[in-house]
Amino acid sequence: MKITIAGSLGNIGRPLTQNLVKAGHDVTVISSSPAREADINALGAKAAIGYVNDSAFLNDAFTGAHAVFTMTPPNMGGSNIIKNTTLAGEAFAQAIKQSGVQRVVMLSSIGGDLPTGNGPIAGLYNIEQLFNQLNGVAITYLRAGYFYTNFYNDIPLIEGMDIMGGNFPDTAVLPLVHPNDIAEAAAEELQKAASGNYIRYIVSDVVQAGAVAKALGVAINKPELPWVEFTDEQSLQGMLQAGLPEEIAGLYTEMGTGLSNGSVASHFLKTNAPVTGKIKLEEFAKEFAAKF
Repeated sequence: MKITIAGSLGNIGRPLTQNLVKAGHDVTVISSSPAREADINALGAKAAIGYVNDSAFLNDAFTGAHAVFTMTPPNMGGSNIIKNTTLAGEAFAQAIKQSGVQRVVMLSSIGGDLPTGNGPIAGLYNIEQLFNQLNGVAITYLRAGYFYTNFYNDIPLIEGMDIMGGNFPDTAVLPLVHPNDIAEAAAEELQKAASGNYIRYIVSDVVQAGAVAKALGVAINKPELPWVEFTDEQSLQGMLQAGLPEEIAGLYTEMGTGLSNGSVASHFLKTNAPVTGKIKLEEFAKEFAAKF
């Protein structure tokens, strides 16, 4: 199969590319960075250098492909993030239609069923709606859990104050996912014959926030590490002090509120979607400890 991946060689794009090349597919990887071309070629794939908001470029990259994987960065454009994410979705949709691609796997998120109240995920909701309007295309909406790797952002807090935390309580239920599990699920879907549109949740583990602090604390020899609930304002100010731009900090604060009130995880939990990811919290804790 000829498969095009929008996602460069990040935490998902690299293992996804490796998986598909190993399976014998003809893989093209989209990246905005010319410096990535050598790395892409070294993996046995072809590089397409351009931007995901450029429909003409995407049309060229998609033409002839049997399947396409689409994803957008969580901080799309740095400002006007929801608008820019949506514009990238419009470019994807136009290129899919013009190129004649008939199989698409889109990386979405838990909370992708919500138009608001979910922070940066609102842009993914918009893209799902755009893709729903495409005719003759089989689409998998791969709704991923909360990334384990987000907890790396807590390292300065642990080092400075011996706590972890966010603007949601230690009892908040978190569907978590490892990027490698996303890559494996995406590879499965891209190689699968399918018709129509459907949602597949990809989640590696489901735990409370307090259990995250406990597991990571044990792994770094801080077994009493607590999860501390911050107010929305405290969370926002903490991210601003850490150097995050105000807009993305505000969106992440909104997402935390959605995790706190349960709305972001609600559809996943309500539908009793299976937990198919292989990498459980205790295994990720070892990775966390190595990075700590």
